[in-house]
Formats: sequence, C-alpha cells, structure tokens
Amino acid sequence: MSGFAQELDARVYVAGHRGLVGSAIVRALKARGYRNLILRTSAELDLRDSAAVASFFEKERPDYVFLAAAKVGGILANSTYPAQFIYDNLMIQANVIHAAYRQAVRKLLFLGSSCIYPKHAPQPMKEEYLLTGPLEPTNEPYAVAKIAGIKLCQAYNRQYGTRFISLMPTNLYGPNDNFDLETAHVIPALIRKFDTAKEEGAPYVTVWGTGTPRREFLHVDDLAAACLFLMAHYDENEPINVGTGEDLPIAELAAMIKEVVGYRGEIVYDRSKPDGTPRKLLDVTRIRSLGWRPEIDLEEGLRDTYAWYRRHLAGGA
Repeated sequence: MSGFAQELDARVYVAGHRGLVGSAIVRALKARGYRNLILRTSAELDLRDSAAVASFFEKERPDYVFLAAAKVGGILANSTYPAQFIYDNLMIQANVIHAAYRQAVRKLLFLGSSCIYPKHAPQPMKEEYLLTGPLEPTNEPYAVAKIAGIKLCQAYNRQYGTRFISLMPTNLYGPNDNFDLETAHVIPALIRKFDTAKEEGAPYVTVWGTGTPRREFLHVDDLAAACLFLMAHYDENEPINVGTGEDLPIAELAAMIKEVVGYRGEIVYDRSKPDGTPRKLLDVTRIRSLGWRPEIDLEEGLRDTYAWYRRHLAGGA
C-alpha cells in the first residue's frame, strides 16, 4: 500500500489544477494538509509538448501525480472538434505518463471517464465491460484517447513495474464547472439556461433530446475525496469505477435544477437533438468493497453548484 495518506510533505503534482476535477483535488489536498503541491497552468506548461513535460518532471521530480488534465466537453463540443479531442488527450497522457516513468514517480493516478464503456453495455457498467462493444459515436475520439490512457498505464506497469492506477468517474459537476453553452455538459448547461430564463422572464427553457436518457452524477468534491482515497488504498492494474451507483432521467434532473434555480416557466424538449447513450450507470461494487462511498446527495450538490455559479459567473459567463 502507498504511504500517501501520511506523506504530507510529499511533492504532489496535479496536472490540470484549474479544471473542474483538478481544482477539487487541490482543495482536498490542501484541506488534508499537503504542503508541497506542484501546479502549472497550461500557459506555463503545455502538456502536449513532450520536451517541455520531460524538462518539467526532471526539474520538479514529483513523488505523486494526479493526471486530471484533459480536453473535455459535451456532445456538441465532441462532434465539432473530434480531431482536437483525440490529439490533445493522447498527447497529454503520453507525455505525462512517460515522464512519470522516466523520473520514477512513486505513484500516478490517471482520470478516465465513464464514456470509455460500450454504448450498449449492460447496466450498471462493470470495469470488465471495457472494449467489449462499439462506443457511443458522439464522443468516440475522446473515449478512444481515454482508453489509450488506461492501456498506457497498464503497459507501463507490466513492462516497467510502475504504480500507475486508472479511475473511471461518472458524470461530474460542481464548482469550477464549464458553463459555456457551446461546450458545457448537461448540469452546468441547464443551470445556465434556467438562470438566464429566470433573469429574462422567458416563458420556457429548451432541453436537448427527449428527456428519457438516464444519467448518474457525482459531485466533484466526492470524486476528489475518492482520488485521495485510491492514491492511498488502491494498487491494482485494472481501472476502478467511481460513482454513486444511482441514476435518474434527464427530465427529472431538469425539473430538479428548475426548482433549485427558482424558475417558474415551462420545460420544452427538442426531440430533433441527439440523446446520446440511453443509460450510463457505473457498477461501484469494487470501490465500495474498499470502504469508500460518496457523501454529497444530488439536490445538495446542485444547490452548492448553483450558488457557486451565481457568485462567479452569472451575468459575466
């Protein structure tokens, strides 16, 4: 087992520390007393540049790495920029994982995504369903890149004896999410849509698709807690799912967000827009057996996220 939980003076590099996941990991590390965090913005260090990444690792020599840097987005962004989604993510992963091996990093945690599983995988999705069927076409380039990251970790472990673990979070939301309607995932997109409609007195809000697909959502602070837990307690070569083990229809989610925002108009579904995967629920048996479970329920998490949005972005997003 890793001594990570006790090593508060260890040098910890969080790649992607300004993003939704990375910023939550930084909050969790600071709250637990970690003192030597290594952080770089994308302007300071382009993770797609292998020479720059190699030089950075040689100079900083981190003990532990949380690889949370990625190019991410919803259905629209994935279908508009497929080349960027596969190229950027492949380069980021390959450079960081290889540099971590070269500099003998004690342990690396790679963040994948639940979209790696086949479109029609049995529900809930077990870790062993990876690569057993075709992917969801709307985010295939991103998913292929994330699968390559998992396989990269496994290959380095097998060939070089590294300790690189992969975890697969379900759909995430929370503070520092992306509220840009062009690229946002469903929760931040709906929060912004309902808040704007409330401010403007619009009679209805349009939601993409039919409202019938079911989705599971995990607050990013719960994911960050799971990341620290797994860095200390998980050393297997196989990826591990992180989620709540519960899902709900998009229509129910939309109604919940409408309530949280305090919008009084109607919800209209645009059935000409794609639904994406019919259901995405992770089997969380493996992580539960290790003793971890989430603490933030969905309504509480949505209220927290909406409050953050109002403080930071409403009016200027």
